[in-house]
Amino acid sequence: MAEPLFVAESLVKTFPGVRALDKATLRLHAGTVHALLGENGAGKSTLIKILTGVHRADSGRMVLDGREIAPSSPRDAARAGIGVVHQERNLVPGFSIGENIVLQGIPARRGLVDRAAIRAEARRCLDQLDLDLDPDTPTAGLSVAQLQLVEVAKALHTNSQVLLLDEPTTASTPSEVERLFTVVRRLRDAGTAVVFVSHKLEEVFELCDTVTVLRDGASVLEAAPLAGTNREELVDRMVGRSHLAEPLPARPAPAAEPVLELVAVATDAGHRDLSLSVRPGEIVGLYGLVGAGRSELAKALLGLSKVTAGQVRVRGRAVRIRDVRDALRTHRIGYVPEDRKAEGLFLDQPVTRNIAVTVWDRIASRFTGVSQRREEELAAGYVEQLGIRLASSEQLVGELSGGNQQKVSLAKWLAARTEILIIDEPTVGIDVRTKAAFHELIGELAVAGLAVLLITSDLPEMVALADRVVVMRAFRVQGEVANDAHEYDPTSRAVMSLIHA
Repeated sequence: MAEPLFVAESLVKTFPGVRALDKATLRLHAGTVHALLGENGAGKSTLIKILTGVHRADSGRMVLDGREIAPSSPRDAARAGIGVVHQERNLVPGFSIGENIVLQGIPARRGLVDRAAIRAEARRCLDQLDLDLDPDTPTAGLSVAQLQLVEVAKALHTNSQVLLLDEPTTASTPSEVERLFTVVRRLRDAGTAVVFVSHKLEEVFELCDTVTVLRDGASVLEAAPLAGTNREELVDRMVGRSHLAEPLPARPAPAAEPVLELVAVATDAGHRDLSLSVRPGEIVGLYGLVGAGRSELAKALLGLSKVTAGQVRVRGRAVRIRDVRDALRTHRIGYVPEDRKAEGLFLDQPVTRNIAVTVWDRIASRFTGVSQRREEELAAGYVEQLGIRLASSEQLVGELSGGNQQKVSLAKWLAARTEILIIDEPTVGIDVRTKAAFHELIGELAVAGLAVLLITSDLPEMVALADRVVVMRAFRVQGEVANDAHEYDPTSRAVMSLIHA
């Protein structure tokens, strides 16, 4: 085999109390798609940040196309030939597509921005991806999939030899995923080394040629061919043992009256004639394709949009929920959002404060308000119960892995003693072992009497957890599927027949 295009060798990176990378190695060949796998906290994000100049390694070296590099900033990395498409979009909303593509080096003529040159260069990059987008279009109006592809076009503008794709399919429909994969294969065939970071192993096997697995900051599998490797082997490498999905313990059928009922509900978000119910100790799933109106329904139940017709009943009484505070304080409704970074957490605040924020009124002293000590005392039990990995009690939430952030987002609602919990896409971007732990935890919450309304686009996850699956399409309920046996094949066929009816 030819010499690698890129080598990151024996990289070490230590943060206070945490050795994030422990002599990690990554080897990439031109014209390949390389999977980078590992659990949350395995070191993938730290490795990407070192490759892109966000962090500097404590030791080790990187070589790209025969040149040793040590980028000190993302701009420096781009100039060296390393591009990245982050899980969170990294475009300027007020700029046009063209302006975002050339942002690393805006063309100028006689001291003025050269608009014609921007359009020409953007058109060149977009044409390479077969994207029929106007370079003058503002990025603020683009879909998630279009934003991703514009970021890929940015990488083409900087002539990236290595392109890092960090969880690029998290919020994409199947057709958008296939479009992205077509673009990635085209880049691969043109000689680019593409790194694909994902927790979706079915996508890894569909797209990638080789794989590196990180565990506890170290490379436990280096540049191995995916051909001849199966899912169980990769999972074993990631978690250090075989970790196949196991069915959850059976839960008793809920006998109580519904704690939450929707009767012929309409909302100003677009829902019409929508009815469902959830009992204490029951997990009811909301399933549908992107745009079905599931997350919008959750937000209507929190008072973030208006119920215009029908009734919302809590514990048998018709209610009008004014806002999130009213939902929590009066009706004991909590919400774990899909976008934990933007909606669920204060990333620049400690874990303890994020957990305690929903109960400040309960733990505040009459004379001194909320003390740090009381926040820490409250949070300690949930940190232990949920297995949240911390360097210290004052660690900022923004420094945690995705799985630990999701646990913090859940902990604050458990601290608030909610009786109805809406959980939206609980395991997006979470590794296989943490995902299994979340499934077990959600089942335990139901056994303890919590009424859970579960929104997930992961059909195996839905079948594993939900007692009943309510299928939505176009902001309406399309039908309901009983899931007593939690058997994937019959339940998934019934769900998909409703989706496409």
